[in-house]
Amino acid sequence: MKQQNAALVCFSGGQDSTTCLFWAKKHFSRVEAVCFTYGQKHSLEIEVARKIAADADVPFQLLDVSLISQLDPGCSLTNASIAMDREKPKHGYPNTFVPGRNMVFLTFAAILARGKGIHHLVTGVSEADYSGYPDCRDAFVRSLNVTLDLAMDEQFVIHTPLMDLDKSDVWELSDELGVFDLVRTQTLTCYNGVIAEGCGHCPACKLRKDGLEKYLRRKEKNQK
Repeated sequence: MKQQNAALVCFSGGQDSTTCLFWAKKHFSRVEAVCFTYGQKHSLEIEVARKIAADADVPFQLLDVSLISQLDPGCSLTNASIAMDREKPKHGYPNTFVPGRNMVFLTFAAILARGKGIHHLVTGVSEADYSGYPDCRDAFVRSLNVTLDLAMDEQFVIHTPLMDLDKSDVWELSDELGVFDLVRTQTLTCYNGVIAEGCGHCPACKLRKDGLEKYLRRKEKNQK
């Protein structure tokens, strides 16, 4: 049975997906979360995601797609022997890029959602993110949306509420949703698996910190 006002969120317990989870709770009467284990070096993010979902009273499901980590050995997020790129290289993508990850996540999410009668999917990808990963682009999401519709003869809608937001805007959105403190203290964005402020030196932590400082400066200026 199709649920007209239900959404399934691709949820990792990080800043972006947590903001999206509460965005979805604002816009849909029923929200569920799906989390993925894909061979990532630290599994703490799964427990963080599970706890946040439970506290938000959102049904949570974990799917194992760890086969991804066996297909490309050059990713530092899934291969512990590779040192992580701290800056984006002049050519190509940083070795934190997991080829096909968002395509796989959204495809499995759509299959899961179809079985639940859910036709709205939510993901935290953004073109404004530092990396410029190809599977975070709006063109990719739109293309995959069409492919999923054709593959399953359904009408899915993939929502990307962060697509045009930089990290300071994401902090602002979490504040507007009333979960700024939760996102700041309970989420795990760090590539090295450190909750909240993180390790401070990986690309994800730098991006998060710079965005937070930019937002707080803007907020303070607006309050004067």
